[in-house]
Amino acid sequence: MRIRTIALGAGITVMLGVPLAISVAASANSDVLLSRGRPTTASSERGGTWQAGEATDSDPSSRWESAAGPGTQWVRIDLGAVRDVDRVLLRWGGAYATAYRVQTSMDGANWTDVYATGAGNGGADNLKRLGGSGRYVRVLATVRAKGSAGYSLSEIKTYGPSAAPLRAAAPAAGSLAAGLDDGRKKEAALELVSSAENSTLTWRNEYGYIEDLGDGRGYTAGIVGFCSGTSDMLEVVTEYTRRKPINVLAPYLPALKTVDGSDSHAGLDPGFVAAWKAAVRDPVFQKVQEDERDRMYFQPALRLARADGLRALGQFAYFDAAVMHGVSGLNGIRRHALTAAKSPAQGGDEIAYLDAFLDARVSEMRTEEAHSDTTRVDTAQRQFLRRSNLDLTGPLTWQVYGDRYRIG
Repeated sequence: MRIRTIALGAGITVMLGVPLAISVAASANSDVLLSRGRPTTASSERGGTWQAGEATDSDPSSRWESAAGPGTQWVRIDLGAVRDVDRVLLRWGGAYATAYRVQTSMDGANWTDVYATGAGNGGADNLKRLGGSGRYVRVLATVRAKGSAGYSLSEIKTYGPSAAPLRAAAPAAGSLAAGLDDGRKKEAALELVSSAENSTLTWRNEYGYIEDLGDGRGYTAGIVGFCSGTSDMLEVVTEYTRRKPINVLAPYLPALKTVDGSDSHAGLDPGFVAAWKAAVRDPVFQKVQEDERDRMYFQPALRLARADGLRALGQFAYFDAAVMHGVSGLNGIRRHALTAAKSPAQGGDEIAYLDAFLDARVSEMRTEEAHSDTTRVDTAQRQFLRRSNLDLTGPLTWQVYGDRYRIG
């Protein structure tokens, strides 16, 4: 029986060419076919004839093909329960990957490599004695052999020592291949930023936040830390006054223009803090904060990440960098990363590029005493990358500044 599948969006990829498994003869009891007819999902599909399920239907004449273009793509098989995975047989079409990984996962979010190569040459790859275990098996293709094509697999066969499951497992959560333009993924990104900016996931409670952090940027306030010394607070109040000319913050516009670019409170004290907190009761002001966050940070970061061929994790990494360093700072970090690794859009490995980007981000943070604690990168973004969770699929677990968080 053939399982029909659904395309979940365009993809992009990453890969380090280090073999993690040795192809040697597998024992006979490891040759129970686990993947035939199992639900199969892909990051993208070229069209109705080349769906993900064509790779697991045991028909060598059919095949899955991804969308054309650079970047990472994947095919994921749900084995239905946690199973040992000893062998994976891949039969590539003409559009094969020179770099790819075979991974297992318990939850469909956090992945472990059982095999990786940067020297793929197409044809059949019979990968044995993998020693993996998980409910899900994924082929993560990162670098293409052909410049304009995507990837193509006619067969993915997964074998284990027994058809009996080790134990049941909860299905994966999240919108899988979607980027941050997906509402659920965007909400997760906003919660991730809020965990670092406000030490809470409930970012909607932070419209009224305001204090001087002593970081040379004057007052920091609102849902992503708009600052009186870095123009964005001025833009928020200017837009609020455009939409609602009579408001409690409008009288402070001349002072905000004066202190822009400094840490001065001249003309703001003693009433500005109280006025900001009072304005929060106005839904118009709340909406202005959200719209200006998106206009100044979220949308530019998303456009740049898409141009670089990045999936949801990379899109979030760009957004978080823009919130802290501004879009100009994000561009500087990106330029530094590109000197160390190619982006997926340039034919590079996504994981290697994101590693380089996060290295550049940490270096930039350490130039400022107020941002010298880099845990929002080290114990959050870097951990997602190490788990190959390029799509920010839930459940997400991380730490920031010693506090633990979970989504999903």
